[in-house]
Amino acid sequence: MNKAAPRQAIALTYDGHNAPTLSAKGDDELAEAILAIARDYEVPIYENAELVRLLARLELGDAIPEQLYRCIAEIIAFAWHLKGKCPPGFGQNDAPPAQLLLSGPPR
Repeated sequence: MNKAAPRQAIALTYDGHNAPTLSAKGDDELAEAILAIARDYEVPIYENAELVRLLARLELGDAIPEQLYRCIAEIIAFAWHLKGKCPPGFGQNDAPPAQLLLSGPPR
């Protein structure tokens, strides 16, 4: 019998000065709870199962690996764009710290 992979969720926090850090992670029910909180607070959710699998190897509080800076930067930039914000010094109001949730759909 083929068991489906668990639902996973990863939350990242970015303060605008340091590398984004892992602020929450979970599988199955915990992943669903993390997703529900993200929806309640209107945190952008980006689904990418492969990226979630890579980031799930990190411990809470760990900075993302340097090899993922560009990938995560593009996702954060898009999330800010969706909310009508931009980084400090780019002409709009200073953007607050960003939060982003990455989710991997069940297989």
